[in-house]
Amino acid sequence: MKYLLMIYTSEAAYASLPAEVQNANWAAYGAFDAELAKRGIHRGGEVLMPSHTSTTVQVRNGAVLKTDGPFAETKEQFSGFYVIDCADLDEALEMAAMIPNARFGSIEVRPVMDTGQ
Repeated sequence: MKYLLMIYTSEAAYASLPAEVQNANWAAYGAFDAELAKRGIHRGGEVLMPSHTSTTVQVRNGAVLKTDGPFAETKEQFSGFYVIDCADLDEALEMAAMIPNARFGSIEVRPVMDTGQ
């Protein structure tokens, strides 16, 4: 089954970390990506630009509303994601716990709906 692993991190807190900690974190992502490849479960994923670069779109009464930045005020921002194909939820949770930013933020694990397409 496919799972979406959504990575949430406080951009401000992460930016305040020393450069050596940030560099070590990027190296840990390299090791995590290698583990996903070794298991053959990686299906996609990306690192996102900071939340201030986003635009929120809503349609209300036929009008398109655009707002710069994220819609919700939160302590943590959606910073990236992985799509993995695991045997079960336990394996997906195991992989989520291995994501380096789990040490700084949180990882939401959500099953991907099989729409038959």
